[in-house]
Amino acid sequence: MTAAPKVLIVSDLHLDRDPGPTLSKFLQFLDGPARDAAALYILGDLFEYWVGDDAGFPAGERLADALAELPVPVTFQHGNRDFLLGADYAERAGVKLAPEVLPVELAIGGALLMHGDSLCTADVEHMRFRALVRDAEWQRGFLARPLAERIAEAERVRAISREAGQMKASDIMDVHPEAVAEVLRSHGRSLLIHGHTHRPAIHHFQVDGRPCMRCVLPSWDELPGYLELDADGPRLLTLDGRNYPVNSGLPAGLA
Repeated sequence: MTAAPKVLIVSDLHLDRDPGPTLSKFLQFLDGPARDAAALYILGDLFEYWVGDDAGFPAGERLADALAELPVPVTFQHGNRDFLLGADYAERAGVKLAPEVLPVELAIGGALLMHGDSLCTADVEHMRFRALVRDAEWQRGFLARPLAERIAEAERVRAISREAGQMKASDIMDVHPEAVAEVLRSHGRSLLIHGHTHRPAIHHFQVDGRPCMRCVLPSWDELPGYLELDADGPRLLTLDGRNYPVNSGLPAGLA
């Protein structure tokens, strides 16, 4: 009997401009588990920041070569840090660019894939920033600036973001229960997979009396890992194939 095809999903690698330990681990992952998958999905924040496809950051170029050589279809979804990754880089890397909310059919049924930051609706400051930088006119203006200016601005915003994150309450930076329920309701799905929050877990809850599941991906700059899905369901795994240590508690409002 042929085993059901497995799909692998990752997010939040936060790769730096230059090659480092996280890139090395991801390249090993691409040369290991990913080669046996039916598909690989990258749900955003692949890079710590992205200032345009013309930047030529060494880590990004090395990764593009590795992804292009991978004999598996790869889909990339923008995160809140690499939302400027464009068609030129995607073509070099051989990856398909996905919309912000991506319905997919998996061996266990239909699912929604998202980066996840759009679900953090209680973080008003982030939602305001998100609306600004996702605007097409703002992006055209930013990409028209000299590369050195773009890098300096990205570094400045990163520093502000880190400082702000230390000041915000933990629940503000998590997904909002109503936002989760609404996106599942509007797409008629029972499985949501996302990253962004750095709170890896598999949550079971109900929306309008319907059993649902939310899989949250881990951050690679904390403990690298990935989600594996086949007909037996989702499993969060570390890079050596062990079960990922997760928080099994139910988020408030989703019980």
